[in-house]
Amino acid sequence: MISSEIAASLPSRAVTSIDNLPFPRIASGKVREIFDLGDALLLTASDRLSAFDVILPDGIPGKGIILTQISNWWFAQTSRLLPNHLLPDQTGEFARRGITDRDLQLRSMIVRKLQPLTIECVVRGYLVGSGWSSYQKTGEVCGHRLPADLRQADKLPQPLFTPTTKAPKGQHDEPINDAQASAIVGPALYEKVKATSIALYQLGHDRAAKAGMILADTKFEFGTDTAGNLVLIDEVLTPDSSRYWPADQYRPDCSPPSYDKQFVRDHLLAIKWNQTPPAPSLPADVILRTQEKYLAALKNLLG
Repeated sequence: MISSEIAASLPSRAVTSIDNLPFPRIASGKVREIFDLGDALLLTASDRLSAFDVILPDGIPGKGIILTQISNWWFAQTSRLLPNHLLPDQTGEFARRGITDRDLQLRSMIVRKLQPLTIECVVRGYLVGSGWSSYQKTGEVCGHRLPADLRQADKLPQPLFTPTTKAPKGQHDEPINDAQASAIVGPALYEKVKATSIALYQLGHDRAAKAGMILADTKFEFGTDTAGNLVLIDEVLTPDSSRYWPADQYRPDCSPPSYDKQFVRDHLLAIKWNQTPPAPSLPADVILRTQEKYLAALKNLLG
């Protein structure tokens, strides 16, 4: 689908719960619901929005559709590097399983059952966010010593692979070093995950540049099949898992504007919310402008 068709398919109200499906629900995350189809899984992205690890009472209409369609596009772009979890004929899979609702189809993927790795795979290409905070204090990012006198949002000499733990629901992921991550998944698989993550980031960075965007950093998740092959899973290079900046507004020495929920975070910081549940409701203009950020990323990438 092209971006105009997707934009025209967005609901007028946020879909924050996915109920009444005839499949067992086996997991519920901040955004996604996972259902068991027997020989496969149904991953469905709601329009829920979280900030500071708290799910907000208001969703962003169509956000789950945008995330799913961007992921599908990137899965196609990255398939030459490694396989992904999507079953090949999504339209046929939906039909075979009686999933006929158009909104549900657009926000869902039918995927293989795999064994997820228990680390999150973060690649940083620019000095921003928690990396910038760490650098100011120690001159390092996740144990990587960097040149002196770098500025906020400077491009790094080379992309950094900075894995984290995959924390249980309600807890925070924690940075880990190469040795710790290697001990968790095994040395050989870890080296493959590291090299693949950096290659995926570079591909994403180059493709984003053609769309007038800078991919500052991103997070990948991987699984393995029964033969031990590495497979790309979950979402990939979306505004929820990645930090994109408009290239024409980029400059170092500041935190550039981004195509994600930073607009919501800034609003919540401005009203001095204590970042503990319950979260406050969002004004209509914040919801609309956040939706516009996600849509802009979609349109830039898909055309």
